[in-house]
Amino acid sequence: MIAGLITPDQGKIVVNREVLYCSQTKINLPTYKRKVGYVFQDSRLFPHYSVKGNLLYGVRAFDQAHFDEIISLLALLPLLERLPVDLSGGEKQRVAIGRALLSKPDILLMDEPLASLDLPRKREVMPFLEELADKVELPIIYVSHSLSEILRLASHLVVLDKGKLVSNGKLEDVWASQAMKPWQSFSEQSSVFEAQVAENNHEYGLTRILLAPETPMWVQQVSADIGTHVRVQVRSNDVSICCDKPTKTSFRNVIPATIESIESYASGNERQSVSVKLQIAPQCYLWATITTWARDELELKKGMPVYAQIKGVSVTQRDIAIAHSTD
Repeated sequence: MIAGLITPDQGKIVVNREVLYCSQTKINLPTYKRKVGYVFQDSRLFPHYSVKGNLLYGVRAFDQAHFDEIISLLALLPLLERLPVDLSGGEKQRVAIGRALLSKPDILLMDEPLASLDLPRKREVMPFLEELADKVELPIIYVSHSLSEILRLASHLVVLDKGKLVSNGKLEDVWASQAMKPWQSFSEQSSVFEAQVAENNHEYGLTRILLAPETPMWVQQVSADIGTHVRVQVRSNDVSICCDKPTKTSFRNVIPATIESIESYASGNERQSVSVKLQIAPQCYLWATITTWARDELELKKGMPVYAQIKGVSVTQRDIAIAHSTD
């Protein structure tokens, strides 16, 4: 509907202060007049054009500086004279992204751009998408069913179910909401934080980050400068709960917390586990998955002060991404 390929029944679509569609005023801008970049699941390159020819398709006024910038961003210089048949799947998608950006759109639509790629090619393209989200001053609507892609790329999350808006807001807030439950199995539950890099311990290969001003956590070393904002995922299975503060433990992170809630499930093997929501700072929560045996033996209850333990080595580079601005 944003691209103009489908006409809505009603509503209003505005991009960069320009009305693309409005059912009340009968405005429906033709697709070719909408400054929209579109990247599909497959690259859809013209097989008889070189990479450069594909990149320039749709460019109305050539801008050498802009061309050089996009070529550099997506590392396309060595590919310019090749034909699509000579490219890998990841290279083709990078060309498709470059073609969309070179048209100087007001908005970029990306429809599961990694869905058709195997795992090695996804890993090849992902760093370029992260660079894109961080450096290109352009709103991007990224459609995906992959939670890992969402965590690495998104700043704002919209959850749709059967055409209805279920949740909408800052990624960290939506991730912690009930709206995400259908997309996370009980055993895969996790907490997501926007944290700040505070210290690097090069001797032990660890980085201290701040989940909140007075809530530090050690993780595997992050390749980022002090003060950089990062997004961190902590799996609930990697969190344990102690009633008393441990004095000697291999866990590098022992965080004071208060039990906010205890949720249990009554299906299959999940009945053996419960999910505990821990408040570790104002408006800052951490999930822990423990056995029902542990809950009963520790006599855990809402409002009870406890300590959360997290292994420093359990939070790795795959769980950490540079946080993108929501401006």
